[in-house]
Amino acid sequence: MLFKQKKKKEIDMHNLPRHIGVIMDGNGRWAKKRGLPRSAGHSAGAEALKKIVTEANDLGVKYITVYAFSTENWKRPKEEVDYLMNLLLNYLKNAEQTLSGENVVIRAIGSRAEFSEEIREQIVKTEEFTKNNTGIVMNIALNYGGREEIATAARRIAEMTLDGKIKPEDIDDKLIGENLYTASQPDVDLLIRTSGEQRLSNFMLWQVSYAEMWFTDKLWPDFKPSDLCDAIIDFQNRGRRFGGV
Repeated sequence: MLFKQKKKKEIDMHNLPRHIGVIMDGNGRWAKKRGLPRSAGHSAGAEALKKIVTEANDLGVKYITVYAFSTENWKRPKEEVDYLMNLLLNYLKNAEQTLSGENVVIRAIGSRAEFSEEIREQIVKTEEFTKNNTGIVMNIALNYGGREEIATAARRIAEMTLDGKIKPEDIDDKLIGENLYTASQPDVDLLIRTSGEQRLSNFMLWQVSYAEMWFTDKLWPDFKPSDLCDAIIDFQNRGRRFGGV
């Protein structure tokens, strides 16, 4: 606890990343190292997520987007996918109490059509339950892919063009951004990926254009609030020029 408090004191509260993206990687490897089933790793990862979101909220970060289930994850063994769906459902139900109690706004981004009716209904219920909270906005990326998000935005814009609502020359960065799942939210300032991998894996391709990237060898279930503080401190020590000098 004292170590975490020391870390917090090193953070410049006037220079926090507005939006943090997190690729939560390594649940399966965490479980394998301990001779446990992959499901145990996913459960431990869900517990880590609660702690990290609570810490980010306490610090004053306004938005956090976590990569929970990608469009490619359906390719995993059925047993694992079924477990993840049950974990997701329980997480959303419990989030109404555990994270709403922390004043967190919960939103799901991604395509919902492939989920069961029960999960779709729970997503709506959880979003509705937390929408008037005033703390951090947590986007949970579910059945999400960055390319799919951009393609969906392109289709929406094409439909507006065909309907005569806009002209081709009206299409710019701002309009595209307004048709992404994260419309009205700032782009990602800090992207964190655990487990030692250093790639985007189709995560928020548009929104991370100028993000500072922070990688750690720690597996996601081992990622602690003090590690989040380390990432933010490193972010604050970097010079962000956005293509300028």
